[in-house]
Amino acid sequence: MNLALINIKQLITVSAGGARTKTGSSMRELAIVEDACVMIEDSRIRWVGTMKDMTMSSLKEATVLDCAGKVVMPGFVDSHTHALFAGSREEEFALRTSGLSYEEIAARGGGILSTVKYVHTTSKKELKKHACKHLDAMLQHGTTTVEIKSGYGLDMDNEVKMLEAINELAGEEVISIVPTFLGAHAVPQEYAERKKEYVELICDKMIPYVAQHHLAVFCDVFCERGFFDVTDAARILSAARERGMALKIHAEELHPLGGAELAGKMGTVSADHLEHITEAGIHALRDGKVVATLLPGVSFFLNHPYAPARALIDAGVAVSLATDFNPGSCMSYSMPMMMTIACTQMKMTPEEAITASTINAAAALNLSHEIGSIEQGKKADVIVLDLSNYKFLPYHFGENHIEKVIKNGVILEF
Repeated sequence: MNLALINIKQLITVSAGGARTKTGSSMRELAIVEDACVMIEDSRIRWVGTMKDMTMSSLKEATVLDCAGKVVMPGFVDSHTHALFAGSREEEFALRTSGLSYEEIAARGGGILSTVKYVHTTSKKELKKHACKHLDAMLQHGTTTVEIKSGYGLDMDNEVKMLEAINELAGEEVISIVPTFLGAHAVPQEYAERKKEYVELICDKMIPYVAQHHLAVFCDVFCERGFFDVTDAARILSAARERGMALKIHAEELHPLGGAELAGKMGTVSADHLEHITEAGIHALRDGKVVATLLPGVSFFLNHPYAPARALIDAGVAVSLATDFNPGSCMSYSMPMMMTIACTQMKMTPEEAITASTINAAAALNLSHEIGSIEQGKKADVIVLDLSNYKFLPYHFGENHIEKVIKNGVILEF
């Protein structure tokens, strides 16, 4: 199928000129084309330019979409979610409004382990059914690629059940899905006094099985006080790397433990959260070319400090944004909402927020060579916004401005 998007008022290409990421001042450079046209052929972007440079003959045998007065940009990439889960935790939300902290609720048996109980008693079929609703809504809000983690199983059978469900969804759903193994999300209750044994289970049993059966692209670890320390994280990530898996890490969310420094040393693809990152950690990410994935919705939802986006960007670290959509700490899958919070609370500019939600987010999944910008040869994952200026996207918050979603060159119907 050939598709032509014509008369585009603002085409936000987010071109990085062939680079994997945009850093520093280049995050503000969106490579905008006015009065633009995009030609799509066989799910790929074939040509990008202005209407005056377009030849009318190129429209032959193409479906034409008139985008007069509209903004066109790459589909959002949500590179950090826990979108496969069961149950809900609205009671915890109510407890937080009464003054209890996230850590206090977890100590009472809430938090991650609460969702683990729901997942253990929910079939793979039901997990998928629940996730499908969220995935459809993500697409309607402009997200065309999403990462989904396991981590609510915390034993061999249930972690595999989650990863199988994620992989099946990847084959069945229109949205692109990247699976991540997060067996080191929390220490299960039965191993509360035997964490070393659980780490051994992850390294010696879970990771080999996941890698052998190609159930996950990435291995992630929640490196945090009361969960997995830097030594644990290093051992788990090393085991995953030896099995050919790419690496991610939850780092410095609640305390500065040195997870960012570990990320730089081990060359993880991304380090996520970073609300309490130190200057040394920032330098480690920059030197290791690690993408810093910031999750403003979590800080907003939990009333926690925000990650130092300005310091990271000014230091030359590639910054991305993601939702961390999950039932406990961010019950939102709206990337535009994350962009608004990043602008108002983390002092990012609209241009930086767009870059962080597209090409840099794609880099956090090792996919910026394929998606995240509108450039010749890349996949045609494109969104059309009912806006005349891209700055309205984070400015007019709480509204879904997506008019059309084009996935792999096909206009989706909702």
